[in-house]
Formats: sequence, structure tokens, C-alpha cells
Amino acid sequence: MERRKLGRTGIEVSALCLGSMTWGTQNTTEEGHTQIDRALDAGIDFVDTAEMYPVNPISAETIGRTEQIIGMWFERGGARGDMVLATKHSGAGMRHVRDGAPISGDSIPQTVEGSLRRLQTDYIDLYQFHWPNRGSYMFRQNWTFDPSGQDPVAVRQNMDDCLGALQREVDRGTIRAFGLSNESAWGTSEWLAAADRTGGPRVASVQNEYSLMCRLYDTDMAELSVNEDVGLLSFSPLATGLLTGKYQGGVVPEGSRLSLSPDLGGRKTPRAFEAVDAYLGVARTHDLDPSQMALAWCMTRPFMCSVIFGATTMDQLEVAIGAADLTLSDEVMADLDSVHRNHPMPY
Repeated sequence: MERRKLGRTGIEVSALCLGSMTWGTQNTTEEGHTQIDRALDAGIDFVDTAEMYPVNPISAETIGRTEQIIGMWFERGGARGDMVLATKHSGAGMRHVRDGAPISGDSIPQTVEGSLRRLQTDYIDLYQFHWPNRGSYMFRQNWTFDPSGQDPVAVRQNMDDCLGALQREVDRGTIRAFGLSNESAWGTSEWLAAADRTGGPRVASVQNEYSLMCRLYDTDMAELSVNEDVGLLSFSPLATGLLTGKYQGGVVPEGSRLSLSPDLGGRKTPRAFEAVDAYLGVARTHDLDPSQMALAWCMTRPFMCSVIFGATTMDQLEVAIGAADLTLSDEVMADLDSVHRNHPMPY
């Protein structure tokens, strides 16, 4: 398994990352533990979670359950040193966690402690802010995003306060690195400037949606990532299962993401299915598994640190693991580029 640097932290992670957001709803504790064991056997030592997980659905009753499942893996004898563990601090608008309070210097200590307790560990390798307090263009909000109501002075003051709190956690040894999620180029650059200004931890990574069908990152964020050593941790690299082809023709497999989220978070559109048909055609032409092709393509991107995938079955996990050994030919890459030009932003 290829290993890549996590920003300028000195930490290295596997090029594929095991996502955990279904553990506790779509997956049992035992299934989550089996996934961890198999991933580690395959050289995938990077595991991503969040205090708000599991999802599908998100509910007040299940908040924190996924972190608890990972903690039980450690309790049962899993070696902490074998895993690079990432989790996230929820923020403004997440009503199930702290009544939707924004991320602040005051919220960080208690939130870190809560994650440490549930995870049954003394430290978190990568501590991420799940989304910006000021709002985000992610999750299809790019169609109507309006930043005109932001107060840059207040935003920068909050960043300074948060980095102060994060630095105290670094000094305490509870976190090793800091990352963002659902962020913009302006926001990331401001966090970098705040680190220079305050001496707080420098942003190491950004976890944003990215796939053959969602390529917003290719523009300003790509340039920032490469030049500032802030790598992308891509989530939904299979477009919530669309790129597997399993939903084509109106099929809704029992227990699938589509059966639980009828519009796939705004991704289910007629244009999306047309784009999937085209990508499946590339896979057929070159005798490739479409899931492996989509994951392997993500790993080729110049700004990619690690590709986060989720699995609800062991068969799905095995397919994802196989993507690590797949090298896409120039012909495949050219065909994928052609599909993108013909089907840009399909949702």
C-alpha cells in the first residue's frame, strides 16, 4: 500500500483511508471491527470518523456511536500504534451535537475529551473541523452559495481563538495534527495565515467531497493544496455508490444508501445517471471494475493525500482494497477526461 505525507506534519498515511460513518447504523460493531482488521491486513492504516457519526440516519440517539465502536476495538486488544486515527468536531447547524453551537476556543477542549473518552485513546492523530462556522458551498450548496454576509474580522478572530485552543491540545499531547473539512480556498488560506500569525497548528489536510462526478476541488483548491502542502482527503469517491453502477435502471438495493436517502444528498439527478452510464462504458471498454477505476483515478490526482471509502459489506471492502494495485493506462485516463468534458457537474 502506497503511503503519503500528511501535510508537513511528519505523519504518513495509506493512500486509501477506511471510512466509518455507517458503523452503528448500517453496520454492527462486529462488522466495523472486521473491516478494521481486514484493512490493516491490506496496509490501510488510516481510519476516519467523526463525533456525529453514524449517519443514515443521523439522530441524537446514535451520536458518538461510531467513535465508541472504534474504542471497543482498542479495548478488545487492537493496537493503537497500528492505526492513524482521524476524527471531527461538529459545528454550527449540527443540531444533534451541542444544540448546533459553532466551533470555538471554548468548545474544543470538551469536544476533544468526549472523543478521547469514546475512542478509548489518549490521542487523536488528525483532528478536523467538520465544516466552517460561516457556512460552506459543499453538499450542493454551491448552486446558491452567498458569502456576502460574512464578517472577515470576526472569522479571523474565531480562527485565532480556535488555534490557541488547538495548540493547548497539541501541548497536552491529545492531538497530533489539525485538518479541515468542507472548506473553501479562502477559508483554508485564512487558516494557514492564522497559524503563521498565532503559532498554532498548521492545516495539514482538507476533507472535501471529490470523485469523477464531483470535481469542484480541481480549481482553486487544487492549486492551494499543491503549493501549500495541504492534501485532500476525498470523501464520497464513488459518489455515494452511483459510480458502482448498482443504481442504474432504477434499481434500489435493499439496505443501500439510496434506500435510506432517496435523493442521495442531492446527487440523484437524470444527468447523474447519464454520466454514470458513460463512466461505466469506459470501465467496460478497458475491462475494469468501475469502483476500482473510480478509486484508482482519485489516487492519481496531484493534490490527493488519501481517498476515503466506506463499505457496508466485506465484498465491497475487498473491491476497494484492490484499487490500490490498479494502474490506469493513458488511454483510460484520456477516456475519463472525455467523459468529464461531456458530463461536467452532473449534480
